[in-house]
Amino acid sequence: MWPRIDLRRRGTTLSREVVAGATTFATMSYIVAVQPTVLSEAGMDFGAVLVATCVGSAIATLLMAVLANYPIALAPAMGHNFYFVFGLCAAGIPWAVALGANFLAGVLFLLLTLVGIRERIVDALPSSLQHAIGAGIGLLVAFVGLQWGGIVQPHPSTLVTLGPVREGPVLLALAGIAFLFGLQALRVRGAVLWTMATVASAGTLLGYFRFEGFLAPPPSLRPTFLALDVRGALDPRFLEPVFVFFLLALFDTVGTLVGVASRAGLLVDGRLPRARRALLADSLGIVQGTLLGTSTITCYVESAAGVAEGGRTGVANVVTALLFFSALFLYPVVQAVSRPVPVGGLSVYPVLAPPLVLVGAYMLASAARIDWNDAVEALPAFACVVTMPFTFSIADGIGAGILARVILSALTRRTRELHPFLLLAAALFLVRFLSG
Repeated sequence: MWPRIDLRRRGTTLSREVVAGATTFATMSYIVAVQPTVLSEAGMDFGAVLVATCVGSAIATLLMAVLANYPIALAPAMGHNFYFVFGLCAAGIPWAVALGANFLAGVLFLLLTLVGIRERIVDALPSSLQHAIGAGIGLLVAFVGLQWGGIVQPHPSTLVTLGPVREGPVLLALAGIAFLFGLQALRVRGAVLWTMATVASAGTLLGYFRFEGFLAPPPSLRPTFLALDVRGALDPRFLEPVFVFFLLALFDTVGTLVGVASRAGLLVDGRLPRARRALLADSLGIVQGTLLGTSTITCYVESAAGVAEGGRTGVANVVTALLFFSALFLYPVVQAVSRPVPVGGLSVYPVLAPPLVLVGAYMLASAARIDWNDAVEALPAFACVVTMPFTFSIADGIGAGILARVILSALTRRTRELHPFLLLAAALFLVRFLSG
């Protein structure tokens, strides 16, 4: 039975819900351009991924509205897409197999949600490591944003160094980051969308972008639709990607749900009503997203912007979903601003770099919740955070953090704090590291 939508009881109105839904879309709309650009690095079709992103996000967002009646939108998760491309495909795993592993993680999520076990697994990972995973992914995303902006570049001696910041496209990316930071400081709603539009306009005037129209029929979904290789992902060698996708989505979802619901005043005695319905919507979102051809779809913390505008029910999500569907027809615009601008040997993305850097900054904020006064909590968290950007691997960061926690807990005789699930994960990562 669907939750009853009672706007008055929730302290909202239809007009507030419409504004809230539009605000949420404005703050997370960058994913419409970023997701196909990132996944195209793995050889996936840009247009098909764009369609999968818009349709998958809209369906998942509607599921959250119908099943749980919450104003929490869903879309492909930042960080998960980077693990998909740079952690798996860049290591030689075909994107269809990576998509299959992502699908299996979603199915596992769905099964554990239906039997009520998923919430319990969250307690297995110490809170310090949960926060460290978010912070480490934030550093990795910000680093890629700086690369895409041409602000840092490879160097044979120091590995990385300052990029050609006097070049026009790089200056434009820097100006976009500064502009976005300023709008965020002033708490301007839709700051990301305003920044992308401003940078795109300036880049067009400077001759960096060429628009071939603004509206067009959506591209074909055929190149990615049902193109996942589930049989290939069932190979024992690919159990780790399934495990990592599972861990990432598990803690991302729960943290976002509780955080946004808290801001909306939806918690009752510190607990989230209809939590299983919300987790079910999230699980179904992952499964249908991978079938369409995009990486993990999950709850977006940007929904807090819509909550701040008064969103309290699933009506706001319906508005956000409709806007995702409408974005399908903006393909020419998305394609134009997502093309790289060559600067020497670099490929610069002035429009996409600012939102990546901002997302990384906000994800890094979770490090503040780590207890830095307790070495057993702090040092494994530190290992997790720094390993991700330095090895360009989310999986290696998670493994380093878990192994460090188990070792330090054993040394300090605090093994009672370790959940059996954590010990199993540590053993699996130890085998992975020793086997190379």
